[in-house]
Parts: sequence; structure tokens; C-alpha cells
Amino acid sequence: MIKKSTFEQIISQDMAEMWNTLTPDQKRIVTKNFTIQNFKKNQIIYAEKEAPEMLWCLLKGKVKMYKSGIGDRVQILRLYRPVQYFGYRAYFAGEPYVSSAAAFEPSTLGMLPMEVVDSLIRQNNDLAMFFIHELSRNLGGSDTKIVNLTQKHIRGRLADALLLLIENYGLEDDDSTLKIYMSREDLANLSNMTTSNAIRTLTAFTNEKLIIVDGRKIKIINEPQLRKISKFG
Repeated sequence: MIKKSTFEQIISQDMAEMWNTLTPDQKRIVTKNFTIQNFKKNQIIYAEKEAPEMLWCLLKGKVKMYKSGIGDRVQILRLYRPVQYFGYRAYFAGEPYVSSAAAFEPSTLGMLPMEVVDSLIRQNNDLAMFFIHELSRNLGGSDTKIVNLTQKHIRGRLADALLLLIENYGLEDDDSTLKIYMSREDLANLSNMTTSNAIRTLTAFTNEKLIIVDGRKIKIINEPQLRKISKFG
């Protein structure tokens, strides 16, 4: 059982951006309703067609949002890192989830009922603007991704994926190895290509001395060239 003081510390530190928009009374409401849940690797957080009930905040770990398409082919739509909020768009749209979310690795998430969030937003313009900003930023990112996935060659798409992983999760202490270990299938799902194409393109990047692949570990050797491939597709 986590003590109330620990809850308050977690919320005020990890959820600081949203926390700072709240009044003292509203902070007490959030603390009272905030809960924490741990998820195992690949455990589903919520599934497509479920009713949205929670605002999720990733406190520790890595999470993917994904959608199954034709023939159950999976497309990874977005990657989340601490501390990011998700799962609320469907509630505001008044519809079930149109995608699913799962943990990439053992992860810790905070949860706040959307009914509580809704009530707070109606009282607090700063909090409303926080969510408008988040939604707008996500929409802009989605627009860019649609263009990249539909117009770029597979080399450009895989370069995009590797650069996104650097941006989201960073590098190990050697300043070259990605801090996330992804399967070939997940890389393919992130890049909108088949697993076989992802494997071939990774091999090509390795032969060109852009990366080194060791199992699920990927070491970035020539980031400027990857950015050039990404830019010109």
C-alpha cells in the first residue's frame, strides 16, 4: 500500500506539468483519486473498442499505442515515454478506443478517472489549455507521420523509426546503443513495412556501416547519414 505522502510526491514530481495548473483544492482531489498500477512486458493497458475510463500517465517504462488493420496487420501509432499522458482522446470524442496500448517492457502507470479530469477541466481554464496543447501536438505529429509513412521509401521509413527511438528513449552510456530493444516485428510495425523488409533494410544499413545489430540491440554508428536518408526518403 502506497502512503498518501508518497502519492503526493509522485504526482507533484512526475506529473508536474499538469499538477502546476491545479489549485490546492484540485490537487487534493487528484491525490485522492490517483492510483498506480504496474504492467508486465507486453501486457495490454487498454484495448480497441473498450470504453475510455482513465487518464493514463506513464511514470516508468515504455508504452506503445497500436492498431490492427487489414489481415490483423499491426501498425504502431505512437510511442510513449515518461512522463506522458494518453488514453484521453477517445473520452473527449465520446467514443470507444479506436486503438490499443500495451507495455513494451515492465512499466509503472498512474491512473486518474476521466470523470474527475472532466470535472477539473470545467473548473480550470489552465488545465483545459494543457489538454488542448497536448491534443494539438499529437495531431501535428500524426499528420507528419501519415505523410512519411505513405510517401517515403522503406529506407526512409526505417531511418525515421530509428531516429524516433533516439528522440523518445535516448542512448545507453556508450552514446550509441538505443535504450530500447525492439523485435524486428515491432520495428516493421513502427515503419509500416513487412518484417522481411525490415530485416533486409536493417541488413543494408549494417552493410553501409550506419548501424550495428546485436540481437535486439541496435547501435547507431552514423546518425548524420540516417538523418540524410530520413530527409530524402
